[in-house]
Order: sequence, then structure tokens, then C-alpha cells
Amino acid sequence: MDISKLPLNALRAFEASARLCSFTRAGLELRVSQTAVSHQVKALEELLAVSLFERLPRGVALTDEGHALLPVLSDAFRRMSAALSRFEDGNFREVLTVGAVGTFATGWLLSRLPDFSRSHPHIDLRLKTNNNRADMLADGLDCFIRFGDGAWHGTSAVELMTAPLSPVTSPGIARRLEYPEDLLHEPLLRSYRMDEWTMWFQAVSLPPPRARGWMFDSSLAMVEAAAQGAGVALVPVRMFSRDLESGRLVRPFETGVVTGSYWLTWLKSREETGAMEKFRQWLQAVADAPDA
Repeated sequence: MDISKLPLNALRAFEASARLCSFTRAGLELRVSQTAVSHQVKALEELLAVSLFERLPRGVALTDEGHALLPVLSDAFRRMSAALSRFEDGNFREVLTVGAVGTFATGWLLSRLPDFSRSHPHIDLRLKTNNNRADMLADGLDCFIRFGDGAWHGTSAVELMTAPLSPVTSPGIARRLEYPEDLLHEPLLRSYRMDEWTMWFQAVSLPPPRARGWMFDSSLAMVEAAAQGAGVALVPVRMFSRDLESGRLVRPFETGVVTGSYWLTWLKSREETGAMEKFRQWLQAVADAPDA
């Protein structure tokens, strides 16, 4: 069937009636009478030569044909609404979906995003956080800020900043830590990267202890545990400056080890949009600033 011959109002009347299971409620949503909705649906059924509803004494129920048509129309109307909502005052709003490691998002990015919004008011930025692992295609991400060495298959990567790891802990535990070897007597909170503590102890010329202590998949959770006195965490201290400045966390030793950097990444198969380019340029400029 030529879809150009399908009446839009009738399609809207069917979709609303099917979603709400009522011609009356559909009329209220569409701001027309129940009779008008019923007539529009009837006209659509005659055009398609099928019954979309069973008329019952108390309302309506979808037929098999109606069930088949509803999700298609609902998706189409939802996509149309999303696209049209991007037009505002004669300007087209670009949608940019950014994924970011939770540590970077809360420790560095969020406080700076208002500047990006002021500079690019017509980019609708949507932020998703995770623990460094994401499927950009499945998660609908335009780009993803992650921690590592910059080598991810099928991915373009721009380095933003290094992030040396140093021990942090609660003030109570910090009072017991005078020398690095004092850490050998404390629970060492660990991430899933098993070699980080080993590298730090090598940096202070000590043999690494046998791994013990809790393991976390999130630096945010690990730091919270450290602040509550569960042990000592090895984290990118640059991302926890507010906790250190407030005294909630203490950095007992200045030694830091670099195990990776934060990178802005996107799929090589994905053509960079205007919004992606603007965000990349802004992010690089802010990350390169002296006070970053």
C-alpha cells in the first residue's frame, strides 16, 4: 500500500486508542471527541480492509492486526516527536550522547559542563556514566570518555589527561601511616586492575604485599569505602580533589604511578558529527588549560 495515502489523523487516532485502550481517553489526549476518534479509526480500518479493534461492551480490545500495527506506529510517532523537538526558535538542536567513566564524570566533567552548554546552547548533551566498559553502538553513544592506554579495537581515541594513582584513606587511618611500609599492615582496597598496587609499591622500592582487601569495579565506591575507614584506596587523586580539600580524604604519600590516561573515544565506523566535533574541541581545550 502507498503510505502517502494513509491519513495521519486516523493513524494518530488508532495509536492513541490502542495505547490507552479507549476511544474516550484517546479523544481527551488528542483534544477531539470520542465520536471523532471512532470515525477516524473506522475509516482507517476500511482503508486497510481489516479490523483493528474488537468493540466490547466496556471499551475496545486490539485484534491481531491491531497488535501488529501498534508498535510500528508508536515507534514512528516517538521518533517524529524526538526529531521535531530538536527545532527551537528557528534553530536545530543537535543531540549528543556522551558516555563517561563515573569517576571522570563526577570528579572533573560535571563542574565544567555548564561552560559547554553556554558556549553551545543548541547542542542537547545527554550524559551516561558507567564503570569504563560500554558498547558504544548498543548503548547509543556518540562518544565515550574512558580510562586506559588508548588502544581499543575499532576506536578512534584522543588523549585528554594522565591520571596518576596515589593512596587515599580516612583521617583516622592516615594517622597510622608515617612511612609507605606502614601500608603493609592496612587493608588495601583494589580495583579489577590487579597490578596497580604492585606498580605503586615498586615505585616506592617495596616488595608488593599479597593481595587482600575488598575489590571494586568503581573508583567512586572504593573511595567511599576508604572515607568510611574500610582501608586505603589507590585512585586518580585528580578526580577527588574536593574530598581531599575538605579533609574527608587524606593523601598520606605523594608518590603516584601512571597506569593510563583518560581518553575521548568514538567508533571509527561513525562519522564525526558537528556536535561531536564541537565537544571534542571544547574538551581538549579545557583539559589543556593550566587549572584543569
